[in-house]
Amino acid sequence: MVEWRMKGDYLKNCNCSAPCSCDITGIPSPHKECEGMIGMRINEGEFDGIKLNGLHWVVLYHWPGPLHEGNGTVQAVIDEKADEDQRNALLQILSGQAGNPWFEFLASTITKMHDPKFAPIQFDYDKKKRIAKVKVDGVVETETAPLRLPNIDMKQKYIVKLPEGMEYKEFDLAFSTVLKGTGNIKFDLKHTHSSLATVEQTNQGLVA
Repeated sequence: MVEWRMKGDYLKNCNCSAPCSCDITGIPSPHKECEGMIGMRINEGEFDGIKLNGLHWVVLYHWPGPLHEGNGTVQAVIDEKADEDQRNALLQILSGQAGNPWFEFLASTITKMHDPKFAPIQFDYDKKKRIAKVKVDGVVETETAPLRLPNIDMKQKYIVKLPEGMEYKEFDLAFSTVLKGTGNIKFDLKHTHSSLATVEQTNQGLVA
């Protein structure tokens, strides 16, 4: 199996109320479906000697129910800065073809995969401040802000630990103030869940 590694800034914004119940119970809430986006800025990475540093990727998704029940639909967006080898490497990783329990599990639940797009990806991310913005024209737009107590307008900081997690082992919890899928996978949501995490994934699985 090809050896690969991606370490960097990871964002998941979905339609669940914060915190995402899929992370805790495996069942989305308050909606029966699971939809949204995940994205990453790779600060350090390689795939069989191919450097992936500085690249971004985004995946839009929709499942009609819990992930483990399947029938998912996804579409990947790969940073237009990636050359052909880098594009192929990232698509192999995201499709689960290159190993890793998390990506293999996701692939096993998908029945429809739209053709990938190669486009500019705006990826603004500050985990410490719990703010982010990701945009791909004609595909997705999302923004993240800190949780607040409305009665005193006080920012809240919550850190969720998942020691046995496959997607991440720890994340900062925040609000997705805007979450729009505008391409093949459509949704329009506000004030839903957002995870900001620093992750390191390899062909063997999640390292951190």
